[in-house]
Amino acid sequence: MAELSIFERIKRVNEYGSEYWLARELQVALEYKQWRRFLNVIEKAKTACKNSGNAISYHFADVGKIVEAGATSKDIGDIELSRYACYLTVQNGDPRKKSIALGQTYFAIQTRRQEIADERLLDEDQRRLKIRANVKHWNRELADRAHEAGIQTNLEYATFQNAGYMGLYGGLTVEDIHKRKKLSIDEKILDNMGSVELAANLFRITQTEDKLRRERISDKEIATKTHHAVGKKVRQTIKELGGEMPENLPKPELDIKRLESKIKKQIKKGKKPPMLDE
Repeated sequence: MAELSIFERIKRVNEYGSEYWLARELQVALEYKQWRRFLNVIEKAKTACKNSGNAISYHFADVGKIVEAGATSKDIGDIELSRYACYLTVQNGDPRKKSIALGQTYFAIQTRRQEIADERLLDEDQRRLKIRANVKHWNRELADRAHEAGIQTNLEYATFQNAGYMGLYGGLTVEDIHKRKKLSIDEKILDNMGSVELAANLFRITQTEDKLRRERISDKEIATKTHHAVGKKVRQTIKELGGEMPENLPKPELDIKRLESKIKKQIKKGKKPPMLDE
């Protein structure tokens, strides 16, 4: 509907890519002539926000608005409203106003669209966190098994690890993968993988650990060659299944540390992420 475009026109985006609306601009769009009356609506929306278990300060952020008053200027105040805050605001507005009905339609649609997008993203987020935790555990197991196979120094272990990556990534070294993902020197490759790529690496790690233990390999060169062979076999399996090669899989927007921070914030705001089945 063309009439809904007014809410799209006044939409803003902050430096983090999040959408928001300014209350004084929304006031005009919803045809409230007096700021005082519109503030009453916003207060009701804040109460609804609190009662739903969400943080008011996150969705309703007080900001300054400077206006000229003759020879001077003054701050009349404004509020940055999240999409959810706008949704609650229009739900508490005067239902007799056509603009309120339009606002309810617009923000209901936009909120649901975002919920669907968030649900899909959270599913992938949860997969990443869960698989990454498993990778950490099995990398420790693999390190112990490699040590038993005669790999002692940091350089030897780096060579051992590099062999596994080269097998799985078609000859690409750890350094090559690092550059391909455009990571800084202190960023970890495994923290910048999606769930599918992590799963491929988890399979490489667990199968190498199992083979070293099962065959009681006690030679560091054989252990390194074994890691490469397992990585290569995992790559071949992916190819036979018609999957995308790991080096071609996209790098997630957030690394694991930022993802964990994001999940913690959502839990703090009362939004419990959906968990995958164990």
